[in-house]
Amino acid sequence: MRFNHDVDVESFRQEVRQFINKELAPEKERLKSASQEERTNEEEYDYVMGFQQKLAKKGWLAMAWPEEYGGGGASHMQQLVYNEEMSYAGAPHTSMGIWWVGPSLMLYGSDEQKNHYIPKIANADDWWCTLYSEPGAGSDLAAMQTRATRDGDDYVINGQKIWTSGGHLADWGWLAARTDPDAPKHKGISMFMLDMKSPGITVRPLINMGEKHSFNEVFFENVRVPASQLVGEENRGWYHLAVALDFERSGVGAYANGRRAVERLIELAKENYSLVEQRPSVRQQLAERTIEVNTGTFLAYRVASMQAQGMVPNHEASASKLFGSELSQRIASTGMHLLGQFGLLRGTSPRVITDQGQSYLQAASSTIAAGTSEIQRNIIATRGLGLPR
Repeated sequence: MRFNHDVDVESFRQEVRQFINKELAPEKERLKSASQEERTNEEEYDYVMGFQQKLAKKGWLAMAWPEEYGGGGASHMQQLVYNEEMSYAGAPHTSMGIWWVGPSLMLYGSDEQKNHYIPKIANADDWWCTLYSEPGAGSDLAAMQTRATRDGDDYVINGQKIWTSGGHLADWGWLAARTDPDAPKHKGISMFMLDMKSPGITVRPLINMGEKHSFNEVFFENVRVPASQLVGEENRGWYHLAVALDFERSGVGAYANGRRAVERLIELAKENYSLVEQRPSVRQQLAERTIEVNTGTFLAYRVASMQAQGMVPNHEASASKLFGSELSQRIASTGMHLLGQFGLLRGTSPRVITDQGQSYLQAASSTIAAGTSEIQRNIIATRGLGLPR
């Protein structure tokens, strides 16, 4: 097994690092302390889109896309180190438009849709959200009930979506809705591009247990969508819904984030050594987390290297995702163990050492988001080990 990249890949890594140092504000300026207010919606929008537009000018935002669609045609290993470095720095370097909408349009969109929407996505002109999950349709997404009824030149949307990340900031939504209620549940679904400023759309915030707002529930009441914004064939949306071209999907971002989190905890332990003296076992825990981050990084590298060889990783990607999401929870627990009762403090108390409690609360959802651990284990068991369903 090789543990180093080719010279051109490492040269690209250095270029990415230089860009980050120049264009991304220092971490201490970006991380709001517990006593500061969150960014307003307008500030968050300007921050994310402004940075992504800088990436677009470099040709990096859609670097994994084919060149004919404005992408960089980058290799899988270049994508790997790009995602690794950007995630380590905490940069807002990608979007749902890049992940799902653009690739789906490349495969299923009309020429008019491709010409109009793909360049705007690649240039970070619009913020996209994904409108998939519903209160009764999460892991069983095919159970969705939001309806899209044809009415002349429009479809009329009625229903509800939930867990919509960035829905309060989005310009456009990538919507899955049922167009044939009598069809079997995996059929009769269609995909639409939805202007989030359309009349009849209500976006309500979902505040998580860390008192942060990123998720939303979205209600549709007689929302009219032009039929020209249907993507692909009507009633064939299930086959379009989860599409993503064979782009880098190793999960290396989770390990880059994990590496930075462990480094912060080590720095914290050195600066507040009395915490370590009170809980000596935290030394072993920090060592274990460091080893696990390195192990997970190699899992992610394996996925990308398979893709670079023309192979299609399946259970390998699930193994990387599973290990990475559960590791994030172990890192957060180690941080709380290090801080002890200080980890419970939040707000403006002078005894607040760091906002580790927030990281702990945020980590709770990592084994649910982007595919639950149970789903990942099923994939590993059936597709990796060949076990019966």
